[in-house]
Amino acid sequence: MRTTVGIIGAGPAGLLLARLLHRAGIDSVVLESRDRAYVERRQRAGILEQGTVDVLREAGAAARMDREGLPHDGIELRFARRRHRVDFPALTGGRSVTVYAQTEVCKDLIALQLAEGGPLLFEAEALAVEGAESENPRVHFRHQGREDTLHCDYVVGCDGFWGVARTAMPEALSRVYERTYPYGWLGILADVPPSHDELVYARHDRGFALLSMRSPTVTRAYLQVPDGTDAADWTDDEIWDELDRRLETDDAWRLARGPVTAKSVTPMRSYVHEPMRHGRLFLAGDAAHIVPPTGAKGLNLAVGDVVTFARALVAYREKGDASRLDAYSDTCLRRVWQAERFSYAMTTMLHRAPDATPFDDRIQLARLDRITTARSAETDLAESYTGFPLD
Repeated sequence: MRTTVGIIGAGPAGLLLARLLHRAGIDSVVLESRDRAYVERRQRAGILEQGTVDVLREAGAAARMDREGLPHDGIELRFARRRHRVDFPALTGGRSVTVYAQTEVCKDLIALQLAEGGPLLFEAEALAVEGAESENPRVHFRHQGREDTLHCDYVVGCDGFWGVARTAMPEALSRVYERTYPYGWLGILADVPPSHDELVYARHDRGFALLSMRSPTVTRAYLQVPDGTDAADWTDDEIWDELDRRLETDDAWRLARGPVTAKSVTPMRSYVHEPMRHGRLFLAGDAAHIVPPTGAKGLNLAVGDVVTFARALVAYREKGDASRLDAYSDTCLRRVWQAERFSYAMTTMLHRAPDATPFDDRIQLARLDRITTARSAETDLAESYTGFPLD
């Protein structure tokens, strides 16, 4: 099998890249180890930055998002029983975010790829990447019980931290930067309308809480829990009671409760692999970087990576200019490290560490107070949350 760009992984990054390349007249093949049903129900991110929304529209993949997505012009910070709204458009010159689940983005892009794009092979497990230094890199894979080889001009690994693309990077060239956090997020989906029309980020002495949504009738909420927590150890009533405590305010606001339909625990870590390119092998998304979910950056960073690659490849094919391909890693990493900075700042400002001291608590409150009283600090949060330039 032969193609211009071999894409490993049919998450939102791999699928969007295939769509962008198709629109530019560049052929690709997407290999996905899981079946279609798994990809379309895999729960992940739900916040799309302004740049991600714009790219989906430009790619002709935003019709359902524009009908069903929930535009948000701000978030609310809660601490010490206080409430403060961060107004995104007023602070950023008009930018906002949209609540639209990653599962829905994948469904939309899969439908378009199968109807209009190149091959998308489900249950096609990538086994190895070879020849990245050559002009003919290869992806060995297994599909329908037989092994095959995909010959490419370029390979883009969108296959996550555990995929083969990252492990194909030469160890001698790899530099890894990481941090693990001593807590995770217990997340729920519940059949109850959201109790607030925008996301609520709460800092509390008992730990962080986030009130979010998946739709006008489905609430998404999270609690900070110790690392290693089993979601089954928490009853539904215990979860609602704890959300009530951590989201409490001095006004009449009340948390609406409803049937919990899903529970899971997400560990939290920061991770960056440098470089993101070796020869004709390019890493994108979780294959190269992971952020704690507090800053809502994971999906959006992956989108930025594949947009950068697609634009660079188009520039090379149309103008013979390889400079943007050569600069791929540096270009992406500038944005990645800004997202890591912001995600780390949000995480450490809102989560209470197991060994936190009274001094640490007061520093967190001082950081939050600074955001609510200094326009420059609030603007930095708004600009970071709504998104960094894609390239």
